[in-house]
Amino acid sequence: MTGGTPELPGFHEQARSEESRSRSLQPILLLGLLVPIAAAFCYPFRHRISAVAAGTLTAAVPMDGGESAEDVVHLTYRPPLDPFAVPALGLSGSGAVATARVLALTALDQHGDTSLTVIPRSAATALFGLAEDELLDESAAGLFIPGNLDAALAYLETELSIRRTTGVTDARRLLLVADCEDECERISRLLAHYPGEISTILLGNWAGERIVVDEDGLFSPSPGLTNHFPDRLPAMSRTEARDRLLAALENHDHERRRPSGRRNGPKRT
Repeated sequence: MTGGTPELPGFHEQARSEESRSRSLQPILLLGLLVPIAAAFCYPFRHRISAVAAGTLTAAVPMDGGESAEDVVHLTYRPPLDPFAVPALGLSGSGAVATARVLALTALDQHGDTSLTVIPRSAATALFGLAEDELLDESAAGLFIPGNLDAALAYLETELSIRRTTGVTDARRLLLVADCEDECERISRLLAHYPGEISTILLGNWAGERIVVDEDGLFSPSPGLTNHFPDRLPAMSRTEARDRLLAALENHDHERRRPSGRRNGPKRT
């Protein structure tokens, strides 16, 4: 042994071990800092990310013989509530009227600047509790309440015919919310003659595709409607719907005439 300081191999090995552990923890600490930042950045795009996640994934699934084969697993994406999702939506069951309220209000709240919702007076009374003399002299640009279903259909037939004749391309989308009563054939003809130009939400004895909704918003759809609506349809009471309707009207510019439904078309006489 010399006069110098003795070597401590155990100490150096421990120091090197601690330094190695410290380096191995650095990526974890960095990841812990980046995850909240990434989450905050992605939050505004969460709906688009959900839509991307609706694609298909491929997974290896073992077979009986111990082998594996590629099997496609489909992830079902349920879109948000859209009153224009299908040309004709029939609603029945104990939750049908409540669902129709929400769909009509969704059209007014979210699409009122680019659409026209037509609700006959009888349906407006059933959905929103409007009296016979309410909203007779004023209407928002996105709402039209004719006296009955016959008048509503006559308006839509005339409006669609004028649009086609004049070649209007920037018109408001049209939505009819009504009890189909005994006009199923007339409504079917309208939809067939103007495909893609009008949407309908129909209560009553609609013979086409329909959704049976219970009071909790759970529903059994026709095969063609399965992927067009969320897992549960929202409901709303008539009192709340009335308040929401009046609030929606307050948010739109009022017009002292029946809306033509066309942005730039000539006024009809």
